[in-house]
Amino acid sequence: MVEPVGNHYVVARPVYSENLFNEEHEKLHRYHKTFWDHLKLYFRCSPQRVKKIALGLFPIVSWLPVYRFREWILSDIISGINTGLVAVLQGLAFALLVNIPPGYGLYAAFFPVLVYFIFGTSRHISVGPFPVLSLMVGGAVVRLVPDDIARNGTSTNISAINEEKVMVAASVTFLSGVFQLLLGILQFGFIVIYLSQSLISGFTTAAAIHVVVSQLKFMLQLPVPGFNKPFGIIYTLESVFSQITETNIADLVTSLVVLVIVFVVKEMNDRYKAKLPTPIPIELLVTVLAALISHFVNFEEKFNVAVVGKLEEGFQAPVAPDVGVLQSCIGDSISIAIVGFAVAFSVAKVYSIKYDYPVDGNQELIAFGLGNIVGGSFKGFASSTALSRSGVQESTGGKTQIAGIVSAVIVLIVILGIGFLLAPLQKSVLASLALGNLKGMLMQFKEVGILWRKDKYDCVIWVVTFLAAVFLGLDIGLATAVAFQLLTVVIRSQIPSCTVLVNVGRSNIYRNRKDYTDIYEPEGVKIFRCSSPIFFANIEFFREKLITAVGFNPLRVLRKRNKALRKIRKMLKKGELQVTPKGLICMANHTQESDEELDNNRIEELDQPTSMTDLPVHIDWGADLPPGITVPRVNIHSIILDFSAVSFLDFSAMRVLQKTLKEFVRIDIDIYIAGAHEGFLDKLERCAFFDEEIKPSMFFLSIHDAVLHILLKKDIASSPKLKLAKEKGSSNDYIIIPSNGLRSRECTVRLLSPV
Repeated sequence: MVEPVGNHYVVARPVYSENLFNEEHEKLHRYHKTFWDHLKLYFRCSPQRVKKIALGLFPIVSWLPVYRFREWILSDIISGINTGLVAVLQGLAFALLVNIPPGYGLYAAFFPVLVYFIFGTSRHISVGPFPVLSLMVGGAVVRLVPDDIARNGTSTNISAINEEKVMVAASVTFLSGVFQLLLGILQFGFIVIYLSQSLISGFTTAAAIHVVVSQLKFMLQLPVPGFNKPFGIIYTLESVFSQITETNIADLVTSLVVLVIVFVVKEMNDRYKAKLPTPIPIELLVTVLAALISHFVNFEEKFNVAVVGKLEEGFQAPVAPDVGVLQSCIGDSISIAIVGFAVAFSVAKVYSIKYDYPVDGNQELIAFGLGNIVGGSFKGFASSTALSRSGVQESTGGKTQIAGIVSAVIVLIVILGIGFLLAPLQKSVLASLALGNLKGMLMQFKEVGILWRKDKYDCVIWVVTFLAAVFLGLDIGLATAVAFQLLTVVIRSQIPSCTVLVNVGRSNIYRNRKDYTDIYEPEGVKIFRCSSPIFFANIEFFREKLITAVGFNPLRVLRKRNKALRKIRKMLKKGELQVTPKGLICMANHTQESDEELDNNRIEELDQPTSMTDLPVHIDWGADLPPGITVPRVNIHSIILDFSAVSFLDFSAMRVLQKTLKEFVRIDIDIYIAGAHEGFLDKLERCAFFDEEIKPSMFFLSIHDAVLHILLKKDIASSPKLKLAKEKGSSNDYIIIPSNGLRSRECTVRLLSPV
């Protein structure tokens, strides 16, 4: 019963152990499904399930019939046109990161959008090339088709080598799509939880650094080979600076001018976005202007600048992936699949929360997997979502993926009809546009200081991820970062927070005794909390902390007591001790004997419970013992283990815990476990944890229940400090009139049988 009294509440209920509570309230024994039950349920076939799977696999069937045509169509068209123009330019620019001709970036900006329109669940993200993924694909391309081969060949050979690069990029993309599709079918959408926000932030920041370095050769027009190996970024910078005197000044000036213009206008877009009806399409304006100037001034002939050149018109026939490339790029494809999904899903989640609609991680994997399979078949490269492009689609009024279809139409127009207008565009302009989209990623350096103040573990993860990805490469760096992140989890769980609790405010609240002054610690009672799962890796740490908290090693005390009993029996047999009403009296000078002699090669017997049945008197270990017999004093009689934060206990840890608890029980210390979660007791019973020494009755609902039980048990066993008046109508319910100050109100408790 709970009675509110102002801003206080008064609770009157019995003191409950787990068993008593379950018996009194008739706990149900539920059937827990096994793995096979879940498997049968997953593969069960019914009309309702088929309908649900079909609607889940084709989300378009759910939202397209209820599309608000009159309200949304104009916004989606405007948004799609803006997004499509950005997608064209980013497709051309990010193709340079893949080390393939720019025109193939248009395929990566077209096909995945069509697939996502049918299979995707997010309404606002813009699907297409993403700089980090482009760079990762480019790493595989450089490794399998080195740049130095292309530099030393004829135009015919260069064309063949470019085709080989395109094939590598397409094959890697196809395989990453297969991995994403398999993960989606197998319901592995949860895999994204292993990439924390700190890891993603550090990784994308490192990728931005790689993008900057990789674009230097286009901005300076230097023949820099690719180095897709550990410390490749250092080799690249070395190659750039060794040829710095050969820089094409026209490309350098163009790049710097474009960068300044893009950064300034983007800053204006951010600062005045509330006043601007739509962001200024600076990438489009710069591209058109640069192409016109290059064409009429004839930059290619006058200044020998590198230009985009003739783009492929129309679509090429789909091709099968190269089996040899697939075998060589399994690791690259897995990394690309996971990173692409993680980035896209995190962006989709932001918009889903903002506009209150669900996003299915497994279906997103299927959508991106199919998109990459189709895109790779048509010689595109890996797609995800670019933050800037999705921001344009959402900020210009995009409501659904109809805007994505409109953007795909814009890309289609460029592919089929007007791509030739971009032929005189300098590659250095595309490189500058690629760098202009990295501002958000590079600004993530600010997070280091914030994370250091908030969570040092996350800060270390960010720094390690960044350094590993920068110096070891994106693929090895990602694997290193994930391994290090999991290692931090192991370290934190292997070294859990263990504290000694006390009563605060004379209520039912228990907190760390180091944090408060108004505390009450029941005499002879230690309350110990472990705030972590207990498993094979941290059980020894748990044991050591528990021994430190109580102030003695129970096994050492037990062995000392058994050795003392051996000495007493030996002295009684020799007549050196005599039994009197006051206890044992030494009748002769005792000669010190070594522990080795007393052990008599029976060390295992010292670990058994003490037995005094053959002695004429009971030994009080807290009183004075005969001369020559010393045993460590134990000043506690009860230990309460707070397991409210222990989510699981594995079998290895269970064995050690059982052994430790038995050591305490054998030196007459009562053990209680409080706050264990549902199913904990059942698991212990299944694993044969309980026996004559360790019993289920040691489990209590809360710390306060255990403390009250201990106080009552000790007060009744000795001269009571509490006055007990039997309550009418009940044989075992009593009213406590406190004299120790623990409870500020009278409360009803139920006495339990001893453990």
